[in-house]
Amino acid sequence: MKRQKLEMGAFIRIPLDSETHTFGRILKSPFVAVYDCQSKDESAHGEQIAASPVLFVVAVMDRAVKTGRWQIIDRIPLEESEIRIPDQFMQDRFNPLKCRIIDSSGTSREATIEECEGLEPAAVWEAEHVEQRIRDHYAGRKNVYVESMKLKR
Repeated sequence: MKRQKLEMGAFIRIPLDSETHTFGRILKSPFVAVYDCQSKDESAHGEQIAASPVLFVVAVMDRAVKTGRWQIIDRIPLEESEIRIPDQFMQDRFNPLKCRIIDSSGTSREATIEECEGLEPAAVWEAEHVEQRIRDHYAGRKNVYVESMKLKR
């Protein structure tokens, strides 16, 4: 596979199995927005994809794109306000009451468990784990990686 450069705003094809895929968009590194648009269509372009809802936004290891596993299929400049990178949480493994919220610029602050409710955990995902999370979403089942990082009470 051809090596690719990370380009903010680039649309990527994320394979789910031998026939289907969905799409994502590279945000401010290392974040990727994953769209809810499972497809067999190889000819989708950025404007079509961007019209779909975003399933989730997560930080992803850059090798998913750089190695060509997730192929860049279109490039459209990205407005900073177009897709918001959501706050994430971190929780102390030994004291679950100790939490922090990290914003998109990397600034963190102390937070309560209640403030962290509904946020993504601060983690950088491997490509195959993101792909499994998407497959699980479409199959209507819980994802083992999401479950393992859930907020503990």
